[in-house]
Amino acid sequence: MATTKPKGLLERLSSGETVIVAEGYLFEFERRGYLQAGSYVPEVVLDHPEMVTSLHREFVHAGSDVVLAFTYYGHREKMRLIGKEQLLEPMNRTALKLAREVADETGTLMAGNICNTNVYDSADPASVENVRAMFKEQIEWAVEGGADYIVAERFDNLGEAKLALECIKQYGKGLPAVVTMIVLRDPVTLDGVPVKDALRQLADAGADVVGFNCGRGPTTLMPLLEAAKGDIKVPLAAIPVPYRTTEEHPNFMSFQTQNGGNAYPLELEPHLCTRFDIAEFGRTAGRIGVQYVGVCCGNSSHYLRALAESLGRRPAASKYSPDMSKHYAFGTDDTLSKTYLDASEKF
Repeated sequence: MATTKPKGLLERLSSGETVIVAEGYLFEFERRGYLQAGSYVPEVVLDHPEMVTSLHREFVHAGSDVVLAFTYYGHREKMRLIGKEQLLEPMNRTALKLAREVADETGTLMAGNICNTNVYDSADPASVENVRAMFKEQIEWAVEGGADYIVAERFDNLGEAKLALECIKQYGKGLPAVVTMIVLRDPVTLDGVPVKDALRQLADAGADVVGFNCGRGPTTLMPLLEAAKGDIKVPLAAIPVPYRTTEEHPNFMSFQTQNGGNAYPLELEPHLCTRFDIAEFGRTAGRIGVQYVGVCCGNSSHYLRALAESLGRRPAASKYSPDMSKHYAFGTDDTLSKTYLDASEKF
C-alpha cells in the first residue's frame, strides 16, 4: 500500500510532467477470452474481478501513472442492449472499487470513465436528455468511488463530447476533465466540425486536457495534434491505437482483409505496430510537447513499457526489458557458443 498521496493530475501537468495512461482494456479482455466482441460490454468486471485487478496492476507495472476504471461501454445503453440493465450500478461501482484499490496500492491516480453512447442525436431533445442521464449517473458513481479525475473518451460527435464535459462540470464535484475524440477517415467530426476546431471548443468550454484517442495509429494521429498544438491552450492528449494506419487507411476501422472484408475488429493482427513504433510515438509526443499519452485498443504491456522507456522512465517492467546480447544465436556475449552463433546465418 502506497503511504503518500500521489500528486494530482493538474499538479503534474502544470509542473511540466508527462502523464502516461493505459487504455485498451476492452480489446485486451476480448483477446484473453473474458469479453465478447460485438456488444463489447465489460461484464468481466463482475464475472472475473480478479482479472481486472490483475490487468490494472500489470499496466502500472509496465509504466502507467493512472488506473483507469473499466467502465468504458458500461453505460445504460449497452446494458440495455444485452438485457442486463439491473447490473449497471453494480458493474460501475465494482469497476471503480477495483481501480481505487490498485491506485491506492501502487501510488497512482485513479480515473473514472464515460464514453460515446452511440445513441446521441442533437436533433432529438429526448436523445440528448437520455444521454445526459447516462453521463450523470456514471459521473456521480465515479465521484462516490473516489476518482481523482474523469475521462470522457472516444467521441466522434462534438455535440456529445461537449455534453459529456458539461456533465462532468455539473456533476463531477470539481474533478478535472480529460476529453478525447476519435478521428475517423476525414479529420472532421460527425457533426461537421474540423477536429482542430473541436479541440479548441472543448478547451474553451473548460476541459482540462483535450486530444484524440482510439481510431488512428501513431503515424496518422500525431500530425493532427502537431497542427493543433499552437492553438490549444490546455495540455494535449494522444492515445492512439497500436496499429500501422496509413494515408490510405488512416483509421483502423478502414483496414480490409485480403478478401476485401472488414479487418476491424477481428482480423487486425497483421496491422499491429511493433514496440519500436510505439517508442517512436513516445519520442514524437515528447518533441511536440504532448503531456498526456497512452495506448488505446490493442494495447498490451510491452507497448506501454516501450512508451514509458521512450520518455526516459524505468518502470518496474524495465527489469525485464530485452537484452539481445545474451541470445544464443543472435547475441554478442563472448561466452556464447560459437557453433550456434555461426549457425544463425542458416536461420
